[in-house]
Amino acid sequence: MTKHIGILTAGGDTPGLNAAIRGVGKAAFGYDMQVIGFRDGFRGLVENRALRFAADSMSGILTVGGTILGTSRDKPHRMQVGGKTLDMTDVIVENYDANHLDVLVCLGGGGTQKNALKLQEAGLNVITMPKTIDNDVACTDVTFGFDTALGIATDAIDRLHSTAHSHHRIIVCEIMGHRAGWLALGAGIAGGADVILLPEIPYDIESVAEAIRERVRGGKKFSIVAVAEGALARDQAQTLQAEESAKAGAKNKQDKKKAKAKLKRLESEYADNTLRLSRQLEALTGLESRVTILGHLQRGGTPSAADRLLATRLGTACADLIQQGEYGIMVASQGDQAVAVALEEVAGNRKLVPVDHPWIESARRVGTNLGD
Repeated sequence: MTKHIGILTAGGDTPGLNAAIRGVGKAAFGYDMQVIGFRDGFRGLVENRALRFAADSMSGILTVGGTILGTSRDKPHRMQVGGKTLDMTDVIVENYDANHLDVLVCLGGGGTQKNALKLQEAGLNVITMPKTIDNDVACTDVTFGFDTALGIATDAIDRLHSTAHSHHRIIVCEIMGHRAGWLALGAGIAGGADVILLPEIPYDIESVAEAIRERVRGGKKFSIVAVAEGALARDQAQTLQAEESAKAGAKNKQDKKKAKAKLKRLESEYADNTLRLSRQLEALTGLESRVTILGHLQRGGTPSAADRLLATRLGTACADLIQQGEYGIMVASQGDQAVAVALEEVAGNRKLVPVDHPWIESARRVGTNLGD
């Protein structure tokens, strides 16, 4: 019997998504499978906006950024429909059956892994693939999209060096990564940043300022500070941790709702932390400070060779696993192998930078200040 594969891309767009779609599709066609794409993530599956792929549909997309299917951050169990938040899982199950699917392939980050697990629990055959520039999906060495974003962020830091040096300024460069510091750490090391601030290592502003003042005393009148968007000062991190603990320990639904709202307000308050950091450093060092926020620039453009290779490797492995009838898994990259990892091990977990990671050690050995 011919197998029918459904495929969608969910969450933020990431370089390499089209390469992954192509990898799954071309390998699946080799097994004489049918491939059906759903537009705009889980919403497209709910609305049954399907696109049946032919072999020539995969031509020319390997090098294209973004996703030809479109994407969204909709959650199947909490989707906005007609101004209401509804659980659309049953509709997804109906459309899965209506399209005679044997498996649904979901390309996404941490949120997508959780959503896919919920669909598996609803009775669907599901396989996921790990994409995000944040590199924070559990159980995989690397996610596709990370290498491209790393190159973009590194190039930005390279370019900021010349203007920082010319004007004797502090340049604070905010790098994406949510609450994981992989991107800021990698780009900071590769770009020769003088200070790297990560969510995993809450910083002491005086330590950062002193590192910059020490550079000035050594005749270097500029500094580059690479800061992850989720990096916080020690007091901020302690406050946030306390509120997260309060939310986790809430006894009833009402208390949990209040704690969640308070936590959300706190996170919103800390959202402009990079600007606050810049002002503090200017006051403490006497140097002019400027902020560059790279933002979505890091997610755009042509995927790197490494991301194309990774996405193709995982995509073809995904088709092999479907042929073997293995479901309820994420196709992970571990060493040189594509490995099937149970979704239960991935969903709800986040891969953060260990404080004893070799990259951390290397940064310290070349004299980079990490704010601690």
